[in-house]
Amino acid sequence: MTSGQPLPQDPEPTLTIAEVAERTGLSHDTLRYYEKAGLIERVGRTSGNQRRYDAADLLWLEFLLRLRDTGMPIAGMQRYARLRARGDVSVADRLAMLREHRAELADRMRALRRNARALDAKIHHYERLLDEQTGTEETT
Repeated sequence: MTSGQPLPQDPEPTLTIAEVAERTGLSHDTLRYYEKAGLIERVGRTSGNQRRYDAADLLWLEFLLRLRDTGMPIAGMQRYARLRARGDVSVADRLAMLREHRAELADRMRALRRNARALDAKIHHYERLLDEQTGTEETT
């Protein structure tokens, strides 16, 4: 979640789609898409057919955002959501899936660190060139 706002303390807190959008940073359209795509189960509705999200929905959305932010494709998120919907019988499959995703994330993080070092070296190179062109010396 992006807002860091605490969940309401009501026994059965529910939030509108607008409130969930504000707390998660997801648009209304994205929340509807996540439901249609099977990433989130059909959320509760009021008698007027308005979506009402509860604390469990928010926790699940928070985890989906973590999967998304760490590069899991929608198809992987959908697979994970289907496994989750099966309950405890899918724990081993979910664990394997998360371990694989974590290993891929670690590989990407190593690659990003290598790329950052290469960028730092190039930046330092250009800074030295500019210093030489202007006749200034670094004083560090």
